[in-house]
Amino acid sequence: MITAIICLFFLSSTIALEPVDLWTGRNGTVGPEGQCSCEAFLPGSTFPIRDLEQLEQTTVQISHKLEQEIIKVEMYEGKLTVYMEKVVNLTVLIKIMEDDPDSYSELYIQEVKIQIKQVEALIVELQASIQKSSSVLVILRKEITSIIVELTRLETVYDKNLVLVTRREYIKLQQKLEECERRHNEIFNPNIGSCSHEGILRLSKPIISQLNANLNTGYKYGGWGKDSNPLPGSENMYWYSASTGTVVRYISRYLDYYRLIMRQPMKTYDLYASKDWQGIGNNYIVRSNIFYYQFSNPFSMAKYNLTSQTVEYRVVPMATNRFSYHYSASQNLDFAADEKGLWVMYATEESKGKLVLAKIDEAAFALKEVWQTSVFKPAVGNAFIVCGVLYATRSVDIHTEEIFYTYDTNTRKESYVSIPFEKFQENYVYLDYNPTDQKLYMYNDGYYVSYHLWFKQNNQPNEPKHLIENITD
Repeated sequence: MITAIICLFFLSSTIALEPVDLWTGRNGTVGPEGQCSCEAFLPGSTFPIRDLEQLEQTTVQISHKLEQEIIKVEMYEGKLTVYMEKVVNLTVLIKIMEDDPDSYSELYIQEVKIQIKQVEALIVELQASIQKSSSVLVILRKEITSIIVELTRLETVYDKNLVLVTRREYIKLQQKLEECERRHNEIFNPNIGSCSHEGILRLSKPIISQLNANLNTGYKYGGWGKDSNPLPGSENMYWYSASTGTVVRYISRYLDYYRLIMRQPMKTYDLYASKDWQGIGNNYIVRSNIFYYQFSNPFSMAKYNLTSQTVEYRVVPMATNRFSYHYSASQNLDFAADEKGLWVMYATEESKGKLVLAKIDEAAFALKEVWQTSVFKPAVGNAFIVCGVLYATRSVDIHTEEIFYTYDTNTRKESYVSIPFEKFQENYVYLDYNPTDQKLYMYNDGYYVSYHLWFKQNNQPNEPKHLIENITD
């Protein structure tokens, strides 16, 4: 009756990577209902198709969430425009009333008060919505980052072509997230480039982009970020430099964030290729397409022009290489940039290891003003500058870092503060502020990490301030 027996078997979630002999030569068996069963042995290295399908489903879900957040951002932009118009109208009205108070009745004044309260309530509501949206964006970024890390691992182990399609989808999501965050940041923090605030209020959760371009956690010494004063056409450029030790030899430039994540540099510069221009330490920055770093011999500050590929160096008066930051050796010259220009931090024998801050004249490549602080440099995790104010960090525990000290070069006043923030990994060797997006960039045990900053506005407590001060209940 049965002219042929067709043996079917189902591989529940795996497909072999290469042709193998699945059959062992054993005969199949026929069950009581005529079904055929036979044994197949799969190799140990198999591709997780079901997992990849799950990732693709997650892509759709995250994409939907991102679309919702983008819609919210567009709504925030519309609301903000309306609220600003209302504030302007109320301001004009108040000015008219102040110039001619006798022309307005008490009832009319009460009505204006109600309008002010309504606008204030709307602004409080908008602020709460934006803060909630910000938390959602941080969560989405973590989800996308973790999946890209997993896809990168799969790409190196399994069939690259099978992974690449899904990986590209996640890169697109990450680009969309970047755009959403940028627009969100413009609304929540519209005064980028301005110093009309009273310093850092708090930091966001760590935003983990991915493992470094070398795909190696052994590259613990390094840094990454954006140009702090980009040349026209280079506004989206990123850079990266790292090594397994404190020697500085390579720096790579990337056209934009997408190329950084895809590990596709525009150009990689070798500081040792033609001449021995390599440095040491890793508290370097890129500013105006110039790489500022600590020169090895002689011990000095150096600048490598990424356009002309030439080097200049200057010895920093009295600077010593005897005092480094807490987390790593050889971090003797720490370069920083903010809204006010280029800086370098170091210690001297005369200061007995206390941190010294100097402003650099970029044209002359020389120090033009120096400030002495009272904080001991080896007790500091790292330091950065915002609007002429130095911020120093220290470890609280393996998960928490803290901004504990500030020095204001504008007033020559120092203070001890407590602004805790979360670390992705326990140790880090690079932390710098970028004034073009008001973010902190950290190199944390081989990972690209960043933070959004919130600033305390002038004369404002943590809660929203009343719009019109001279009208009372």
